Amino acid sequence: MSICTRTKSAYQAAFETPILSDPDFRWEIGAIGSATEKPWASHEEVLKGGWTKLRWQSTSGHRHEIGYNGFWRQITGLAENAALTVRGDAGDSVKSSIFHTWVRDGRNHPLLPSSGLYVKTLNEIAGWGPLKGDVSFWKSEIEAQGAVPIPIPGIKGDSGVSFTTGFRAGLLYPLNLDSNPRPQPSRINDRFLLGGPTDVRGFRQSGLGPHDGTDAVGGDVYAAGSANLFVPLPRVGADKPLRLQAFVNGGRLLALRTSQKGTPTTNEEVKDAMVSTIRELSHGLPSVAAGIGLVYAHPVARFELNFSLPLILRKGEEGRKGLQLGIGINFL
Repeated sequence: MSICTRTKSAYQAAFETPILSDPDFRWEIGAIGSATEKPWASHEEVLKGGWTKLRWQSTSGHRHEIGYNGFWRQITGLAENAALTVRGDAGDSVKSSIFHTWVRDGRNHPLLPSSGLYVKTLNEIAGWGPLKGDVSFWKSEIEAQGAVPIPIPGIKGDSGVSFTTGFRAGLLYPLNLDSNPRPQPSRINDRFLLGGPTDVRGFRQSGLGPHDGTDAVGGDVYAAGSANLFVPLPRVGADKPLRLQAFVNGGRLLALRTSQKGTPTTNEEVKDAMVSTIRELSHGLPSVAAGIGLVYAHPVARFELNFSLPLILRKGEEGRKGLQLGIGINFL
């Protein structure tokens, strides 16, 4: 199994109510507290804070969320061999942000689709203007998944065989904090992480992208994709939520660097770095792995047991040859 996070303690409370008696227009307020070990980056993160958001669904099926997050984050419990990058971000940080999420889900099953299209976008602005806090950025992600059934000659109706593709991409754009003219460099708390049994299989948890020594420190720009073939198990039937899968997936995760490979320190350098880093995504092949496995779509979560083989691996990244167990509700 891959190394993953381990939650030492957690609590969460939320209150939700419809607005104007409309079940498709709801308001939510909540609070959370947690302490999570992150061995792939030699630290523990303590999180406390809350959120409030409005959630609604249009008549055409588009789902929206808009809201505010306020979190106090603490990087603590550093291992003796923690990298300098991790040590540099240790201590307290406050994130104050607004966000918007849009989802269009036309799949016939949320966990094991055989037809339909799913698209999701997430945008977050932190620390800009009156939001305050000590981090400032624009973070944007897009996720898409498409599934098509494959008819088999001699089998009437749904054969249970399907082909699915998935794609994810994101960027973290540094912004100014208050009157400080220098853009805020990203922190390990906010950067993207890539690799593991629920996204790019065949790699250790957060095994892709920038590393400082053995610690994964995350990146500011990423893209990842997958292609999966699902086949029903013999004598089980297409109506059961159990499938054999064969897959190939890959991705790249990069730190923000200027065209001269330096860290941006001005707004103009940030623009140059973002263009340069996005362009670099298309240079060379992504890190790639392939494998076969067993998938079970339980009503609560999806379970995968895969045998994976890394095919392309960059220096410093950590592949995972062998068995991987993945449990979650959102797979690449």
